Amino acid sequence: MNTTVTGVCFQTEDPLLARLVPQAEKKCLTNIKDFGPDKVLVEGGGYEKIWLETQPMGGAMYATRNFTVGLNNSLLFMKHQRADGRIPGSIAVIDGAVVPQFNKFQGFCFPAPALDLYYLGGKDPAYLEQLKTTLERFNDYLWRVRDSDGDGCLESWCKYDTGEDHAMRYGDAPDPWEAETPPEGCTVVPMASMDVMSFSYSACETLAEIARLQNRGADAARWSLQATRVRDKLVDYLWDDARGACFDRDKNHRPQSVLTHNTLRCMYWNSLPAPLAARFVKEHLCNPAEFWTPMPLPSVAVNDPLFRNVTTNNWSGQAEALTYQRAIRALENYGFYMLIPTLGRKLMQAIGSECRFVQQYDPFTGTPSVICEPGQPPQDAYGPAMLSVLEYTARLYGVSPVRDTLVWGSCSGAACRYTQTVNDHSWEIVNSGHGAEAFVDGRKVFTAGPDLRITTDLQGHILRADRYGQDADVHDIKL
Repeated sequence: MNTTVTGVCFQTEDPLLARLVPQAEKKCLTNIKDFGPDKVLVEGGGYEKIWLETQPMGGAMYATRNFTVGLNNSLLFMKHQRADGRIPGSIAVIDGAVVPQFNKFQGFCFPAPALDLYYLGGKDPAYLEQLKTTLERFNDYLWRVRDSDGDGCLESWCKYDTGEDHAMRYGDAPDPWEAETPPEGCTVVPMASMDVMSFSYSACETLAEIARLQNRGADAARWSLQATRVRDKLVDYLWDDARGACFDRDKNHRPQSVLTHNTLRCMYWNSLPAPLAARFVKEHLCNPAEFWTPMPLPSVAVNDPLFRNVTTNNWSGQAEALTYQRAIRALENYGFYMLIPTLGRKLMQAIGSECRFVQQYDPFTGTPSVICEPGQPPQDAYGPAMLSVLEYTARLYGVSPVRDTLVWGSCSGAACRYTQTVNDHSWEIVNSGHGAEAFVDGRKVFTAGPDLRITTDLQGHILRADRYGQDADVHDIKL
């Protein structure tokens, strides 16, 4: 798989995009670091490690530009999995040594991106088998260790387990926690967690897909059944049908009242049934009084008593670039394509022509919070912000390899040209600003009107078309 060579070329007449994309690409290069013999993409913006919540996902996105670096962002977590199945929450370089750290989960945006790399890298069966073993062992670890009270719902034991630094809903929970038994004497944790349940769901769903790819029908059925059981428990125990969202339960099994964005995270892991995801999107995500603020996607609904508009690293309020990064897969999983251009443009406008890429944004004004931690210099080159710009650009104005398909975007605006190469193959879309032409290896395959999301196979044969804008016409495609 390491012989795969990828690249992206983007040109545009849009003034903001013409500054943002080259600056994001340039600053991403500063986040490529040597971890022993391997080059990886660290999170950046003051975070010099690779974290399980960000960097496998970020690596899969960056793999369209540098496959080897993107692949290493998943391989290192597999390589450093413990004998008991636990995957490090972060990996650091300390005094020249690569050090896996097991004092938190730090999210688990890993299974689906890691499988994406199997496709982009030419479908190496040895890599697929390695991923399968990694996920089986980690899922077994979760259910062996993280249901301490035996209620059938997996638990978060510290703030860093779900990557919610300083989140008020965690109360007096510790930040990291290294022990293999839960902390005692805390008011909230061990907490029954929609995130940790979704870790298992994502692992099981991906294992079912791997089994199908390996022509192991019985294993596929077994893992699909396990995924369904996890989903059913998540819904039964953590979904509040009256409120239309998921709510974690504290150590005494009492549902929390705080309305967080974490149901959107569940959508990233695909762990909610479609009707429930639709309720959350329509009732909460798109509600201007909650999450659809002038700068959308605060971590906590802005009308919730626990919302805090804190400018330092804090998941109690401000809109996070990492949430924008995860929102792409979350919304695509459930077909909410029409929201993606709005989110992408909001983020690009918030970053602005100064091209300073930071972690958080004021949900009411869009003002970037340039100080990540007290005493630190103004933040820049934060990976999730840069990768979000690049990924939204690809979805809106470019072409994205998505496993065995291509996703093309013909959003209206200024003229642009986007070319994706993988080894000897190229996929290119030329957008006039009010329509686009698509090419596979230099061969024109279709023309399309504005504001469409078009899915094809790798040869450019159209599989489906969806609207990106209210007035887009999905029939305005010519072969």
